[in-house]
Amino acid sequence: MPITRRDFLNGTAITLAAGLTPLKLSYAAISGKEDRYYPPALMGMRGNHPGSFEMAHKIGREGLIPAVAKLQPEAHYDLVIVGAGLSGLASALFWQQKKGKDQRILLLDNHDDFGGHAKRNEFSTPEGTIIGYGGSESFQSPTHIYSPVVLALLKSLNVDIQQMAKDFDVNFYPDLNLSRGVYFDKAHFGEDKLVSGDPDGVVADDIPANRRNGRPIADYINDFPLSSADRQALILLHTLPKDYLPGMDTQQKLAWLAKHSYLEFLQDKVGLSQTAIAYFQQMTNDFQAVGIDATACNDAQLCGLPGFEGMGLPPLDPEDQAELSDPYIYHFPDGNAGLARMMVRRLIPQVAPGYTMHDCVTAQFDYAQLDRPDHNVNLRLNSTVVNVAQHESAAEVSYFQQGELHKVSASHVVMACYNMIIPWLIPTLPEAQKAALHENVKAPLVYCNVVIRQWRSFQQLGVHDVYSPAAPFSMVKLDFPVDMGDYRHPRDPDKPICLHMVHVPTLAGSGLSNREQSRKGRAWLLGTPFSTFETMVRDQLQGMLGQAGFDHEKDILGITVNRWAHGYSYIVNTMFDDEEQAEALIKTARQPFGLIAIANSDSDWSPYAHAAIDQAWRAVNELVGPQGESS
Repeated sequence: MPITRRDFLNGTAITLAAGLTPLKLSYAAISGKEDRYYPPALMGMRGNHPGSFEMAHKIGREGLIPAVAKLQPEAHYDLVIVGAGLSGLASALFWQQKKGKDQRILLLDNHDDFGGHAKRNEFSTPEGTIIGYGGSESFQSPTHIYSPVVLALLKSLNVDIQQMAKDFDVNFYPDLNLSRGVYFDKAHFGEDKLVSGDPDGVVADDIPANRRNGRPIADYINDFPLSSADRQALILLHTLPKDYLPGMDTQQKLAWLAKHSYLEFLQDKVGLSQTAIAYFQQMTNDFQAVGIDATACNDAQLCGLPGFEGMGLPPLDPEDQAELSDPYIYHFPDGNAGLARMMVRRLIPQVAPGYTMHDCVTAQFDYAQLDRPDHNVNLRLNSTVVNVAQHESAAEVSYFQQGELHKVSASHVVMACYNMIIPWLIPTLPEAQKAALHENVKAPLVYCNVVIRQWRSFQQLGVHDVYSPAAPFSMVKLDFPVDMGDYRHPRDPDKPICLHMVHVPTLAGSGLSNREQSRKGRAWLLGTPFSTFETMVRDQLQGMLGQAGFDHEKDILGITVNRWAHGYSYIVNTMFDDEEQAEALIKTARQPFGLIAIANSDSDWSPYAHAAIDQAWRAVNELVGPQGESS
């Protein structure tokens, strides 16, 4: 059926007007019936959606300690996992490997869907269902940096990495003569102008180097709406290798680059004007979740930014080089939500038929099977954990679900949730561990999926992926061209397609650290309604594509805003962190506490799916002895 603005009015399904509760909204998302709970089909405000975080914020900000002591446990489990993201789901699978499938496992999650940041978005269009990803995107360099543990888990789930690469059509957009480009918005550059033909690659480029359809760098930059002096300075930076730190030896250069931002480098060492520097401001947003003002030069180098080629620096270490140069082509149509679905199907086979990654893409998931008393594994959504306490032989986990307080007991607990919340949930933790957990200040970000009626405007402008230096969405791109199983990527420019748009709420020019920018950006994000994001989307797409006939009023079919107030895990930033001290904080934060272990990618200060899985393996092994006996 067609998608209309009624479907996402004010960020919710229109069925709200019929009196449905927030939990029941997703029952009506597809068929209009209340007998099918299916959150991937919801549009509007997703990710950290309304109802998923308010209770947790009351605990942390208002000091609310629910009256849990008088409650009696309603049930006992061998393992309770707080958080049903990739790390929580992997913890359940590893526990079954160690202890057997007869173990009673309960996963609790505050969201209305499983997967954590691995979020699936579905859109019903006149041409059929379009699937998009609303968070954790793809596998990063799996053939080079994935551990044997991660690779073994993927193999056990029938995830074929090599087949994933074949399912990704790297030549689809190049064959249409499309390239990457840059959009200069009128508010910041005096005119709306889209320039195509970027010859440079990006971090983990999915387009082969010889298929970028780029123009000579001088021709490309000379089309920028900048002064001739600024254009010439940018051309020289890209084409003339130079040592911008003369008089320093290699170690001094490395030390300087670690402690100064890329903005400082461009301003003080390269000598660019503020207008020319503005071109680079948001180039690190997608990879670092912060602009160049709070990105150290060594991280800017990892993002492939120019200026370091003539510095005589040592080569990148193999893992960094792999992340920079390996193709980004290991992608489910729904991003890493595809992996989450395969994990859930393995844990609870009744939820969907099939056993391969191909049949999982379009498998119909029956959410009614997630939390049945006759299953050994229960996945309980819309359940915000508020307290975890342990006694001599068992732990007690208390949680809110639909406004009611519940308690269960467990022989063991894995905390696979955000590090920041754990000290509030387990107030008896050592103070040093609480402090270490609080250091992981996750970066806020928005993955917005927009389905448009047709994409002739992109074809006319010659682009498939557009970077914006100053507009709200730093990246706008046509969806990855993946055919997997029965799912086919849209190929006809006259038919609907999904646009992926990235917004990171940073404070450019504030002088604040990345942690402080994240805190302030998170506050803004949680206070911003869907209607504001809708306006941002419409204004930017109209300014960017309007010259090619795009009309946001008739061409936008649906909008889903995946708001992640706590998005990427914190990563070491050498401008503000001592690396040895950071490593000590990481180890202190993830120490087991009696019957409780701590997982998730936060435990490794690494915002990657494989880190989440590795940390789940560590956490389970801390609770279970080498022979599978509980420690």
